[in-house]
Amino acid sequence: MKNKLYWQFAGSCFLLVFVFLGYVVKFFPQWLTGFDTFLTNILRSPYPAWNEFYLTITKLGNPLFVVAIGLVLVALMALGKRYAESLWYGIGLVGVAGIGNALLKLGFLRQRPTLEHLVEETSFSFPSGHATGSMILFGTLCFILPGLIKNKPVRLLLQVLCGSLILGIGISRIYLGVHFPTDIIGGFCLGAGWLCLTYPIFDERRFVWRFTGKQR
Repeated sequence: MKNKLYWQFAGSCFLLVFVFLGYVVKFFPQWLTGFDTFLTNILRSPYPAWNEFYLTITKLGNPLFVVAIGLVLVALMALGKRYAESLWYGIGLVGVAGIGNALLKLGFLRQRPTLEHLVEETSFSFPSGHATGSMILFGTLCFILPGLIKNKPVRLLLQVLCGSLILGIGISRIYLGVHFPTDIIGGFCLGAGWLCLTYPIFDERRFVWRFTGKQR
């Protein structure tokens, strides 16, 4: 793959940011107080006028929604004989957004903000499952859209929409009082790190399977 090193470098940078944040969250959480408070105050400034909007947006990152849409996409890819896409989606959603994120929460044990919660949450805070899940669900779609849609304006519009949903879901978690901004950044970096590091592997496997007639 022509840009393999660039993708690997980008993925490594995202994961380094995640590791750094995780280290600080675990051992020096007070270092993040000022940064988290500053961003939270900015993003919650429209409160309570935008409550309904963010309560709607956050549902697009709920585990049940992500799993349901993910399963539909995995099934559609497999039925369309796009097995590399289906496998990449499945591993990312189940392994990283699902099992991996849940185990990491148990490792960091970060309590949620003491602000009023507009939605009920019982798990720990870092990294945000909504941020990781939305990054992998919609981020993977951004990567595979060029192989699915040849119309460039339509493809670009869908990619912008996916990016907007990822950002909106992350902001919604801060606005609703259930996450610190660094939880969201951590979740985004975890998901983006996975996507960038594994994209060259996926692209190579897709090319080989197409060349050998194993998939479309």
